[in-house]
Amino acid sequence: MSTMKKDVYEKTVVPALQEKFGYKNVMQIPRLQKIVINMGVGDAASNRKILDEALDTLAAITGQKPIVTKARKAISNFKLREGLGIGAKVTLHGENMWDFLYRFINISLPRVRDFRGLPRRGFDGSGNYTLGIKEQSIFVEIDIDKISTTLGMDISFVTSAKTDDEGRALLEGLGLPFRK
Repeated sequence: MSTMKKDVYEKTVVPALQEKFGYKNVMQIPRLQKIVINMGVGDAASNRKILDEALDTLAAITGQKPIVTKARKAISNFKLREGLGIGAKVTLHGENMWDFLYRFINISLPRVRDFRGLPRRGFDGSGNYTLGIKEQSIFVEIDIDKISTTLGMDISFVTSAKTDDEGRALLEGLGLPFRK
């Protein structure tokens, strides 16, 4: 399944990008380097079970073991201590990345209520795109009966593109549905 997305990239996206931007060298053509999925769980400071749930959710969605992100400094108003686990993240490369991309575009996004396309303003100026998801229940791997709290996440698509236009062209070619 995941090789299908990579084949689409190699057979259709690469020639289209080469023609559109006039690359002389194949190595100039932007490519998807990694996908980073991050969950910030602010309530984890007071309730340890929420962090465990976030870890289980990420593991189910990606098929990879997430790492715990820790607080860098103590903030007493938020009941934060330095080194306290406050989130989870997974970085996907290679097969896992293509597999997740395929499932995200073809299975998860169509399950979003009132979906009209992804916002175009999520680019960072150097071709990378980040979007936020409000709840984890759009993923098929999550059993809705077993979740106690709704957890959101940020998904970042890191590309080798130099500009936002190149990054957008690459991601549109891979099938991400941006708003018109």
